[in-house]
Formats: sequence, structure tokens, C-alpha cells
Amino acid sequence: MTKQGTGIRSQGSGKQVRLSVVLLAALGLIASAGCAHKTAAPAPAAPTLAGDAAHPGHAQGWVDTRLYFGLGPADEPEKGVSEVAWRAFLDQEVTPRFPNGLSVVDVYGQWLGKGAATPERLRSKLLIIDYPDNADNRTKIDAIRAAWKQKTGDQSVLMVTAPADVSF
Repeated sequence: MTKQGTGIRSQGSGKQVRLSVVLLAALGLIASAGCAHKTAAPAPAAPTLAGDAAHPGHAQGWVDTRLYFGLGPADEPEKGVSEVAWRAFLDQEVTPRFPNGLSVVDVYGQWLGKGAATPERLRSKLLIIDYPDNADNRTKIDAIRAAWKQKTGDQSVLMVTAPADVSF
């Protein structure tokens, strides 16, 4: 077969078939078939939490605090704080102070303790809490950190706090 113009001519029969016209017609049928169905109406929007003090539509004066808790040696998961003990701490010390919401992320970290020559590699938890920045909430954060140090004997709970633009 040899290509000539916009069609293909068969060497043996001499007949010319306009392949491009046939292809265009087929593509047109395929494209219009996709338009034949009805589109479903969008689902109604779910109710929002905007408007109450714990879940403002938009708030200023909030902060995002991240607390890093070492649970124990990364290479020896049987040592240190268990998942059950962590959850008990969360339930007893954190949730009562910040019942409106928080996040916990499993992380791996390193810590160079006082007088240590090499960093200690740790299984860790990252606790993220967003809240209005006021003296009462800062006191709650300090109490959480102190409770962990008392419970575990750790030297520190790393805290990082930054201003947060919050909306729910």
C-alpha cells in the first residue's frame, strides 16, 4: 500500500479509500457518545464548624506548637516508653488540657544529651497543638512538658512554637 494525499491507495485494486474521513467520523461518534449521559448534581456541602470558639472560621492570635517526645532507643523498641504508655500519657496529661483537638505523628530523631559524646537515636512522637496564644494555654504546654520529664526522667521536651493563621 502507498500513501497518497489524504487517503490510502491499495496497489492491487486501484481503489482509493479515504481513511481520514472514516477516522474523523469514528472519532466524532466516540466523542459525542461521551456527552450523551447526564451529569449528577453536586452533593450539598457538609455543615461547617465555623463560628464557635474552638473552631473559628478565621482566627488571629493563635499559635502552632510542636512538642517532641523521645520514647526510647530507635534500635531497641522493647526499651523505653511503649505505645500503651504513650497513649495513657496522652489521655491523662494532654487531652484534658487540650480537648478540642491535636495531632500526633510518629517520628525518628536524634538527641545529644548533656555530656554525651554521640547522639542518641530515638523513637519519638511529635505532638502538634494549635491554640489561642494566652497565658493559660502556655501554662498548659509547660505542664505537659514537665509531666513527661517527670514520668520518663528525660532532660528535655523540644518545643517549637510559631504564629498560626487558623481557620476551620
